[in-house]
Amino acid sequence: MRRNTRGLAGLSLLVVPLLAVAEDTAPALDSGDSAWMLTSTALVLLMTIPGLALFYAGMVRSKNVLSVMMQCFAIAGLISVLWIVYGYSLAFSTAGMEAGVTNLASFIGGLDKAFFAGVTRESLTGTIPETVFATFQMTFAIITPALIVGAFAERMKFAALLAFTVLWFTFAYLPIAHMVWAGDGALMWDMGVLDFAGGTVVHIDAGIAGLVACLVIGRRRGWPTTPMPPHNLTYTLIGASLLWVGWFGFNAGSAVAANGSAGMAMLVTQVATGTAALAWMFAEWIVHRKASVLGIASGAVAGLVAITPAAGTAGPVGALLIGAASGVICFIASTKLKRALAYDDSLDVFGVHAVGGIVGAMLTGVCASAAVGGAGLAEGVSIGAQVWKQTLGVVITIAWTGIVTLVVLKLVDWTIGLRVDAEAETEGLDLAEHNERGYIL
Repeated sequence: MRRNTRGLAGLSLLVVPLLAVAEDTAPALDSGDSAWMLTSTALVLLMTIPGLALFYAGMVRSKNVLSVMMQCFAIAGLISVLWIVYGYSLAFSTAGMEAGVTNLASFIGGLDKAFFAGVTRESLTGTIPETVFATFQMTFAIITPALIVGAFAERMKFAALLAFTVLWFTFAYLPIAHMVWAGDGALMWDMGVLDFAGGTVVHIDAGIAGLVACLVIGRRRGWPTTPMPPHNLTYTLIGASLLWVGWFGFNAGSAVAANGSAGMAMLVTQVATGTAALAWMFAEWIVHRKASVLGIASGAVAGLVAITPAAGTAGPVGALLIGAASGVICFIASTKLKRALAYDDSLDVFGVHAVGGIVGAMLTGVCASAAVGGAGLAEGVSIGAQVWKQTLGVVITIAWTGIVTLVVLKLVDWTIGLRVDAEAETEGLDLAEHNERGYIL
């Protein structure tokens, strides 16, 4: 039987272009995107060590300066290991959702990528190596429990901190990260909650955990009658400056590409941060008749926190609104609210991160609208409807994290004990827990 070579030739004329189109549309490594994400990853790690470590170290008393640095450093190492073993898989695996296992898979990923199974040099996430994306997300997982350290600074056992970090990371951070960022099938993703870079996943998560922790552990001995001023605001300002610079990787890096979204995220991050720093400074100036270094540094961090969920959708006008609101509201929460409710949140983790994260999450629903220069809401979604979605996201995060944190703290307290004894607290955690001094007298 003769082949219809003419027909085959005609078919080849159709198939070859289709194959070429398929090759063109398949994800391919982009060196520019990859270079930006490598840089962003390093910037986000810089936020924890040395940025957050210095920021916190300057605000505690001199006898505890090494303890908070040690806690931040140890968390960086601990989470790096846990991320490889199971963290990345539980946060970002979509195998359960793809298989139609919707109930559990909407809350947490599977273990198919435990120990980075299947993640190779050739694996891609979008246009960047999956290894780069996974390491970028690892740095978010590192800074989140490190933020909580500020709430119970100067009174928690180091062994208890390590146990708390393992359990809290596993049962609080990973499920929230999955619900918000894992994609179609994940609970808050499907609800339409907007969180570009971690307003709920990082800041509300850590801030609520910090509030629960400082309430369960109790006040520092002597607080609030004994003065406990920051011992080295130079460290704090340097740390805040490193946080500000590193946050460009945090927010602009969350575009996962070197594109217009990353550029706008960078712009609105700078605008919101500068606005919040000034808002806190002027609020403090009006109330206390002085503008302090600690105040302007705290205001900058509040602005960084609040713009995080909106960085991918807000425009410059929205950034001004978010910055001004977060600066003033976080100032009130960290001063008047804290005194009124008498909780000893040592370094204002709740007042800055939880409150700033909530302010940012709620205003994301407003500032994402094209009417205020944002990227625009989903078709058929009004500002009111989006604010409602944001509200549900905030409520779910608060409830989940609050309950998990309480259970984890009680478990650690029953087994290891959370708090150092009175003698160790008086002596300082540097000597009592680490047998070292931050300063030679």
